[in-house]
Amino acid sequence: MAIGYAHVREVLKLAALPPQLPARVRPVTRVERLSDHLAVPSHVAPRSNRPLEHLLFALKHEGTALGILMEAMRKIPASEVQDELRRTPTGVYARALGFLWEAANGPGLDASGTAGHAHPLFDPERYVTGPAIRNPRWRVDFNGLGSIRYCATVERTPALKALLEAGVLQRTQDHVASLGSELRDRILAWAYMDETQNSYAIERETPSEERAKAFVALLHQAHEKRPLSEDYLSELQQAAISNPFHRAVAFRHEQNWLQGPGRGAPAVSYVPPPPAIVGALMIELMDFANAQTGAIEPLVAAAVVKFGFVFLHPFMDGNGRVSRFLYHQTLCRTGALPNGLLLPVSIAMKKHEAEYMQVLRSYSRPLRELWRVGYIDEGNYTFDYRGDGDFGVYRYWDATACVEFGCRMAEQALAHELQQETDFLIRFDRISRAVGEAFDIRGSTLATLVTGALKEGRVSQRRRDQFAHEVPASAFERIEEALRDGQDGTSTAAIATSRGL
Repeated sequence: MAIGYAHVREVLKLAALPPQLPARVRPVTRVERLSDHLAVPSHVAPRSNRPLEHLLFALKHEGTALGILMEAMRKIPASEVQDELRRTPTGVYARALGFLWEAANGPGLDASGTAGHAHPLFDPERYVTGPAIRNPRWRVDFNGLGSIRYCATVERTPALKALLEAGVLQRTQDHVASLGSELRDRILAWAYMDETQNSYAIERETPSEERAKAFVALLHQAHEKRPLSEDYLSELQQAAISNPFHRAVAFRHEQNWLQGPGRGAPAVSYVPPPPAIVGALMIELMDFANAQTGAIEPLVAAAVVKFGFVFLHPFMDGNGRVSRFLYHQTLCRTGALPNGLLLPVSIAMKKHEAEYMQVLRSYSRPLRELWRVGYIDEGNYTFDYRGDGDFGVYRYWDATACVEFGCRMAEQALAHELQQETDFLIRFDRISRAVGEAFDIRGSTLATLVTGALKEGRVSQRRRDQFAHEVPASAFERIEEALRDGQDGTSTAAIATSRGL
């Protein structure tokens, strides 16, 4: 039997997304978190079918599902909440419901008889939380990632805890700091250019040289920590896209949608919020982004801003590229990546594109079910939203999977991109120097041979044939000899230090 949030959602016919782990009565002796549901003994379950009783149970045992709570509060009479406050005036969960009811409906309850210590709305042991803002009327501390009008939820899952404890941002700083200035400049130049190319590649585009330079310049702006605004985001969008007809001067004023393969309404894969509320939701997201100073784990904040932006889709085009810029900008704003540092996460995202798309679809698919899409003709549709009037599914969302993915990509960007490219450049320099000291070979030819040898583990027969008339055979052997000399397990940092790079 479904209880708690699942019961409330069913009884009140809510549009809010279902809980990740629905609570069910099971023959257990204590509340147990299983793989697909929360098992609850019958003596702990609510005694009645009243939604309010199930919400009190859910707050205590299931956590804070703000989307369900806020939509449910609009359907529960003030008198029921008031009766519960009179019955348990010091109850932390009753006071939380009082706070949420007024947040959803406006003033209308009597809090004069309540008492007790202040209590956080989100349990810091279970969730990543933001700075607490106390509501003195209810003695409830709102500590969500955002505001009561727009809030992401991030659970401290075992996987996320491990990812955050790995300290990838500090390790990135340490890695770059261990390099000399020349090598550091080359590594960062590579990182900015490859981040640019892969950010476009995710959108199935190849930027021109001019557009690539413009996007590199855009990425450097992340370190300016300029506050987000509609004007600034419009500037970013203009810099991120190639088609001048698609450049925006403001947030969109028409309905947007994403379309997958196929034709007609079934091909519409995601419908972002309607233009009438995009501006209000973007103000909330921008306020969250601009407030980041490091109080919230920077990788968490960066993923919330990046994915929150792309889910709101405030422009008709360029949202993906701008969202990935915002990931970097948030890390810079918090001070997590100072001095021009950049983690090339788009490279990692491109390499793990299937996982990236899966994370996006985990949010977009259930929201698509709330829209009735009518096909008029190709590229022309009607959109009828069948959810709640406050569009709560866009205001309150579970960002846990998005944050975990963002953390994994940050780890990949360091371990499999920055560090490997550093090792590549160090070995490239060493081999080129060793061969150049013994043979007079044109620089471009030597670079081609060394690069190929590093990638293939030898000088290929194709390259030997290609350069047979300008490079002596003994030079090919010297390249392979130098290549073997470097395969001694010496760490990248140690090599860099020993060469003074």
